[in-house]
Amino acid sequence: MTTHRHFILHKPFGYLSQLVNHQNKRRNKKLLGELYDFPEGTMAIGRLDEGSEGLLLLTTDGKVSEEIRSNKIEKEYWAQVDGQIDEEAVEQLRSGIELNIEGKLYTTQPCEARLFTNAPEVPIRAKKIRNERHGPTSWVSITIREGKYRQVSKMTAAVGYPTLRLIRVRIGKITLGQLPAGECIEVDQFTP
Repeated sequence: MTTHRHFILHKPFGYLSQLVNHQNKRRNKKLLGELYDFPEGTMAIGRLDEGSEGLLLLTTDGKVSEEIRSNKIEKEYWAQVDGQIDEEAVEQLRSGIELNIEGKLYTTQPCEARLFTNAPEVPIRAKKIRNERHGPTSWVSITIREGKYRQVSKMTAAVGYPTLRLIRVRIGKITLGQLPAGECIEVDQFTP
């Protein structure tokens, strides 16, 4: 019987959500395999862009990966956006947004979205977002069950507030908590 292994990682900004480099054009990119000695056959469950950060689950079990990536499991993101996002834009996010995803029009499913009255406590990012002289920023929480290519960033841009920083903080019941950027913990199983 195969014993599978499961990991919870705080993916830092600037890393690709892959363990090994299979492409010549990505020669100088940082990979997850540099952060932890993952066993052979480990795969990221879903992805976070190089510029995104936060909770990433990894496993050697393809069935677990498929279950967590399904539309049954919620994924919560905190997005720092350009400008002072208002309740009207948040309501548009909740209702569903028509997006162009990989050349096809797609309407997002209704989702949970809420404004932060104050910026959430998040670690300072190594690469600064921008200076205050460029105008205000604000934060919004968006919880989706789908996961199309760069969906959350495209959603905020579609309502007029481009994403400057994106952090995944929850997948199902699993939260990022206080796990520092770049840290990884091994768990017996996932209970999303």
